[in-house]
Amino acid sequence: MQANERQHGPDLAELTQWLSDQPADAPGVGNQLFALLYDELRRVARAHLRREAGAHTFSPTVLSHEAWLRLADQSRTQWRNRGHFLAVASLMMRRILVNHELARRADKRAAELVPLTLSGLDQLALPPDRDLVAVHEALLGLEQVDPRAAKVVELRFFGGLENEEIAEALAISPATVKRDWSLARAWLHRELGGTPAA
Repeated sequence: MQANERQHGPDLAELTQWLSDQPADAPGVGNQLFALLYDELRRVARAHLRREAGAHTFSPTVLSHEAWLRLADQSRTQWRNRGHFLAVASLMMRRILVNHELARRADKRAAELVPLTLSGLDQLALPPDRDLVAVHEALLGLEQVDPRAAKVVELRFFGGLENEEIAEALAISPATVKRDWSLARAWLHRELGGTPAA
């Protein structure tokens, strides 16, 4: 079994074939994907939440369900494969967490803002005191320069996907994922004031 064929859900080949057999407007495909990939969604949600410090009002289950509620509104999306579904879910989770943090900060305008720290910033070689909003804003800047590299960061750093899974989701080679990851790390560290990673 290859590294990207994790035993968290249905057989990847069968799932991809099932998706390709579905008409573009088939009702309920998203609901079935949610049920089939529920454990994977919770894994992605845990990866997002590990990046945040301290107590959070979201659990992996709540974040997964909130992301699904937003994904359910995308009735025109033609899901290509498991990686595509998880990539879009990861993006939704990031948006949910950023919006939640922005709302929390807006509620505390009169009070001193305490930065939301992220664990795992060593992956990007950024200082551990960088907050979710600062990383999000830097990532938006990277999207303007190199959208694919920004997507690689989104899927790896926030979504917790492996290189092979990212390659599948973006329809690129694992070697391209590695190159984009290296480029993105250097770019983000310059923007966020980190020290270069080895």
